[in-house]
Amino acid sequence: MDDPAPSGSQTSIGFPPAKINIGLQVRRKRQDGFHDIESWFVPVPWHDTLEIERLPANSSTDLVAHGLTIPGRPENNLLLRAHRMMEEFHGMGPVRFHLVKSIPMGAGLGGGSSNGAHALRLLDRLFELHLSQKELEGMAARLGSDCPFFLQDKPAHVTGRGEKVSPLPLALEGWWLALIHPGLHIPTPTAFGWVTPNADRPGLKHWEGSNPSDWTKALHNDFTEHAICRHPEIREALKRLQQGGATFADMSGSGSTVFGWFKEEPPASIFQGCPQGWKTWKGPFSH
Repeated sequence: MDDPAPSGSQTSIGFPPAKINIGLQVRRKRQDGFHDIESWFVPVPWHDTLEIERLPANSSTDLVAHGLTIPGRPENNLLLRAHRMMEEFHGMGPVRFHLVKSIPMGAGLGGGSSNGAHALRLLDRLFELHLSQKELEGMAARLGSDCPFFLQDKPAHVTGRGEKVSPLPLALEGWWLALIHPGLHIPTPTAFGWVTPNADRPGLKHWEGSNPSDWTKALHNDFTEHAICRHPEIREALKRLQQGGATFADMSGSGSTVFGWFKEEPPASIFQGCPQGWKTWKGPFSH
């Protein structure tokens, strides 16, 4: 949830969440080089913290980051790209992004996409542009495939590259989630190279009102088996959740984070003795 900026405010703050994929299918390879997927995206309250500060007109937009180290060239960061896009269309002034990075990157959790989408929303509020939800979603789709989902921030059925988002009511009240990131970064293009697309199977649309008890043996992530065969750490992390009593467990996205759904608070034992460099999170589902 982002805090609305009062009129005339010089700052705006938000808390971009992570997401997990449930039932991720790679359906077909597209002519543009992307893949059509079908999946459910579910927001997880493992948050980054993002504050945007307005700067004087003669300043340069920049990013001050804390927490986890962000790889890659700064100018390619989705926060700065979101600002350039908004500035091109709406003539905003310079800003400074303050980001506290807690969500692991390259982990299948969509943290970068979440940051970019929330930057669009916070910039809209800070500069009082009053853009419609449709306009923001269009900009988010240009920013990145997963970005539009984070403007809705509730369980959704997702198709296309990930930019076509429809609400999917699920019966998750009272359920708990546990996540384990085993310290691996799996490049998305590499992961797609492992999978053979298959559109000749039932889709994932008609699951309204279901819960994790309904998903076992019915829903699968196309990337999971390939990933655990190549990376035994992922297999070990998934086994921890399964042996801890998870009703449903799988890998998120193209990896490497695994998640488990529990009917009550997960036991502390699932995290005990995790190797150095692994990151963990647990909490009740809150949407």
